[in-house]
Amino acid sequence: MKIAMMAGSLVLAAGMFTSSAIAQESHEDAKAQVDAHQAKHHTKAKFVGGGAVGGALIGAKVGGPVGAVAGAGIGAGGGLVAHHIEKKHAIKKKQETGNPGEYPR
Repeated sequence: MKIAMMAGSLVLAAGMFTSSAIAQESHEDAKAQVDAHQAKHHTKAKFVGGGAVGGALIGAKVGGPVGAVAGAGIGAGGGLVAHHIEKKHAIKKKQETGNPGEYPR
């Protein structure tokens, strides 16, 4: 009786191990897929450009033309940081889902 229960638990544990291994995707594959998707959709340019425009608008309101230039630079830097954070998050989500046809949102 104990042998049958142990065998049943082993089969169950092996099944759970293989299903979790299948769901995981390697970091390199996930990174390559996210990089390809973001390059296709110009994600980095959208983050940096949006940050620069937003910074320029706020800078122009506060400090005139000189403030607009300074704000654009600061906003572009903020866009780079935001893109880096979003990319790391997307790679992590892609790695967890393991579905090559699904892009994390």
